Amino acid sequence: MTTEMQEIAITEEKPLLTGQPDTAKDAELAARILLDQGQEHSVETPHGVLHVTLHGTRTTRRPAILTFHDVGLESKSCFSTLFKFEEMQEIVKNFTLIHIDAPGQEEGAAAYPTGYQYPSMETIAEMIPAVLQFFNFRTVIGVGVGAGAYILSKFTLANPDSVEGLVLVNIDTNARGWIDWAAQKLSSVTSSLTEQILSHLFSQEELSSNTDLVQSHRDRISKAPNLVNIELLWKTYNSRRDLNIDRNSTFKCPVMLVVGDQAPYEDAAVECNSKLDPTTTSFLKMADAGGLPQLTQPAKLTEAFKYFIQGMGYSKYTSVNRNIFVNRLHIVQ
Repeated sequence: MTTEMQEIAITEEKPLLTGQPDTAKDAELAARILLDQGQEHSVETPHGVLHVTLHGTRTTRRPAILTFHDVGLESKSCFSTLFKFEEMQEIVKNFTLIHIDAPGQEEGAAAYPTGYQYPSMETIAEMIPAVLQFFNFRTVIGVGVGAGAYILSKFTLANPDSVEGLVLVNIDTNARGWIDWAAQKLSSVTSSLTEQILSHLFSQEELSSNTDLVQSHRDRISKAPNLVNIELLWKTYNSRRDLNIDRNSTFKCPVMLVVGDQAPYEDAAVECNSKLDPTTTSFLKMADAGGLPQLTQPAKLTEAFKYFIQGMGYSKYTSVNRNIFVNRLHIVQ
């Protein structure tokens, strides 16, 4: 696949001449600063407030790239590595990035009181239209991981005209069965919340070798001041319903499924792929990617994402036929 990738032209930035203002360069510089820092917003929705971070210049000429993180993560820890990757920045610099944090999951969030009724997966998905309305975006390209992939899937099925494309990492479209439920109950007795979430995020190989990435997330989760909020989201995700998708009732937009070849949700992603329209779905099974490919293999995922938006007609570098793209991605070594 690498041999087919087009070269991305990266122009060298030159300093402005003193005393000679350049409106275009000033605007680009301001946009890059904004992309690095982001603008944080508290968006009111019919079901509560969402913490949202916007990067880039706000323009409605293209769809926004909207992300949703997994359990045990928030938008920064889930997506910063990917979207700060140099080649990814070159791809998405002409888009607006909208990162949504699930209720109470953002950095610095106050812990919910005892007995707080956390919203369901369906309810969280129903909060997203208010975000689009707040920023005046008609459509988005969704990028979700784990629980975030499930939430964006629910949103897309309910609002098909609002989503032009979906990138779903570690998607599990099924509700937990009795065996899974029993295993979860046993795990809750024998393992701490932190270890349960780590088993959700990482492959067994990563956990056994206790990589630096695993250890850093173990420390971050176990010491999180909003750990009770993380537990509420974890319980909500484990209570999810079946998405009930098949070839006749599926997404109306192009979809790219992504999973590591040893990830906890490899089988679930393979099953999801079998339910979707093969003419509009690509399946990216990444070797040596572990449970969080957006953190461990950002270069490979960036390359795949580039082909994905090219297939949608939103890349200025190359025009790629969608059907060619769909058949291009299988296993990336």
